[in-house]
Amino acid sequence: MLLTILIFVIAGLAEIGGGYLVWLWLRESKPLWYGIVGSITLILYGIIPTLQSFPSFGRVYAAYGGVFVVLAVLWGWLVDKKTPDMYDWIGAAICVVGVSIILWAPRN
Repeated sequence: MLLTILIFVIAGLAEIGGGYLVWLWLRESKPLWYGIVGSITLILYGIIPTLQSFPSFGRVYAAYGGVFVVLAVLWGWLVDKKTPDMYDWIGAAICVVGVSIILWAPRN
């Protein structure tokens, strides 16, 4: 279970970090290398979830979506300095519950 969570977190940081670098390049007029590094990081994001042991692409990406929401709230707080409010935390907690159900519910 810890490896599953770690892979999701690494994938999320790659997606958010890569997207953020591209954002900075295009929206904040940062140098081209921001866009290049961000794009390479986004390619890595596409590869990292394939390291999960779950056989279903859809299930892995559905669960990852919930992890992404939590990481995005934390990114906004730590990087963009936008303090999450109670509804951000409630929404993130609901996503974690959803991820847990998707990944670890007993199935036949």
